Amino acid sequence: MKTQLRFMALTLSAVLSLSSVAFAADNSLADIRAKGEIRIANTQASPPWSFINDRDQPDGYDVAMAKEVAKRIGIARVTFIADTFKNFVEGLKTDKYDLVMNDLTPTPEREKQVDFSEPYGVEEFRIYVLNSNEDIHQQSDLDGKKVGATAGTTNESWSREHLTKSDILAYDNGGLVFNDLANGRIDVVISSYFGGERYKKANNLPIKAVGQPLTYQLSAAALPKGHDSLKAAIDQAIQAMIADGTVSKLSQKYIGPDYQMVADIVKAKAEVK
Repeated sequence: MKTQLRFMALTLSAVLSLSSVAFAADNSLADIRAKGEIRIANTQASPPWSFINDRDQPDGYDVAMAKEVAKRIGIARVTFIADTFKNFVEGLKTDKYDLVMNDLTPTPEREKQVDFSEPYGVEEFRIYVLNSNEDIHQQSDLDGKKVGATAGTTNESWSREHLTKSDILAYDNGGLVFNDLANGRIDVVISSYFGGERYKKANNLPIKAVGQPLTYQLSAAALPKGHDSLKAAIDQAIQAMIADGTVSKLSQKYIGPDYQMVADIVKAKAEVK
């Protein structure tokens, strides 16, 4: 009996010891605070989420959110690193940056490789065609059509999954896909409504959104697996920003005065469930 009790005590001690080591190993928040800098990736080419403004500085909803999150978790300096959607997950896994904040959707495939914070954004995805196009109105009209999407985005993955009878063309640059639509090289672009409208207005493109939204997608900050202390701090900051009106204020500034980001996050979360 004594031997059995001693074995159980040793086993419990070993488990607690391993748990302590695992917990202690996650110094992600403390390490970043000690450096005084957090590296955050975005495309800087996907308005209104991230873009280069007229002062040649990163700007947009995600950039503003990133700066505020960093401030609230006790990090003085943010360094923004430009990259593409298709590189974001690998960039986190290879320590190229600490976070990704650029309209990135927590898909099951991505969640196998990186962790995600609480959602802080949501958007609807639409079909874009030339103004002169009167034949395409909905998803069923896309069979046999050339469909463009930004490489590595959920626009591309959704298109490949749901538009199996279309020719899907992936573009590394979100601007080029709209230029090719305007020039007639492709028939359709699948894009967020906000991104499509921004490109349309900025470049005076003869394009339009048609039909109802294809899907709604949440966005969240992505970070390496196991960085639990950093994730907990970011979650707390985002929840506080939703509660105190910061998310609404920033979304209305960058996306539009009538856009209700918080209400749509609630709707999208319910749709996911």
